Amino acid sequence: MNILDKIVIDKYAEVNLRKSLIPISQLEQSVLFERESISLAKKLRQNSSGIIAEHKRRSPSKSVINNTLNVQDVAKGYENAGVCGMSVLTDGKYFGGSLDDLLTARASCNLPLLRKEFIIDEYQLLEAKAYGADVILLIAAILSKNDIKKFSEFAKSLNLDVLLEVHNEEELHKSIMPSLDMLGVNNRNLKTFDVSLETSKSLSKLIPNDFVKVSESGISNIEAIKELKPYGYQGFLIGENFMKTNNPGKSAEKFITELNK
Repeated sequence: MNILDKIVIDKYAEVNLRKSLIPISQLEQSVLFERESISLAKKLRQNSSGIIAEHKRRSPSKSVINNTLNVQDVAKGYENAGVCGMSVLTDGKYFGGSLDDLLTARASCNLPLLRKEFIIDEYQLLEAKAYGADVILLIAAILSKNDIKKFSEFAKSLNLDVLLEVHNEEELHKSIMPSLDMLGVNNRNLKTFDVSLETSKSLSKLIPNDFVKVSESGISNIEAIKELKPYGYQGFLIGENFMKTNNPGKSAEKFITELNK
C-alpha cells in the first residue's frame, strides 16, 4: 500500500465524520456560499508569470516544511508579490492544514484560492464553496472516470473552477472532458516521490489546448518555468520553494521579478 492509498482510506473516514457533524444545509447557509468565484483559469491565461503559490506546513515526503507562519501573512504576501492564485492545503493528518486555513486566506486576500485536498465526495466541494475556495483539485490517480465527471460537473454547478491532476498518459486519457478548466501534470511519482520535469514535457502534447496546462511539483527555479513554457504551460504550482523560507511572500516577489526580467 503506497502513501496515496493510506491517505484515501483515512479521507473516507474523515469525510464521513464531517458529514455526520455538519449537515449540507449548514454549509449552504455560509456567508461565502453566495460569493462570486474568481476564475484561476482566466487569470492564468492573462498573466505571464502563471505562479500558483502554496501554503503547506508539511508533507509526507518532506515532513515539516514550515510550521511557524500564519496563513494571513502568507496570503497577503503572495497577493503583494503578484502571484496568479494561492493553493491552500486543507488535509490535516498528512499536511497539517485545515479548512480554517482556507477561511483565513479568503479573509486576507482577493486571489483565486485552490482547495488542495484529496476529493472523494461531493460533500467536500460544498465545503470548498462554503469556506471561500474558487477552485477545486481532482486527482485522477484516486478517482474513476465516472467520479471525475460527477465531481467536475458538480463543481461547475457551484461556479468553481476545476484543476484535474494527472501523473501519466493512462490517467490523462480517462480524464479529458469538457467540465474541466485546467489540466495539471504532477512531476512527482507518487510511488517513489522522485520528481522529473520530463513528465510535464511528455504529456504536454496530449493535452488539448482548450485546457489551461499547469505543471506541479519540482518547480524550484526560474529555469524550470522557462523550460516548460514552450510546451504550452501557463500555470506553475510552487509549494515548498516559497514555504521553506521565513517570508514566502518576499520569496515569491523576488522569484516573479527575476522571471519577468
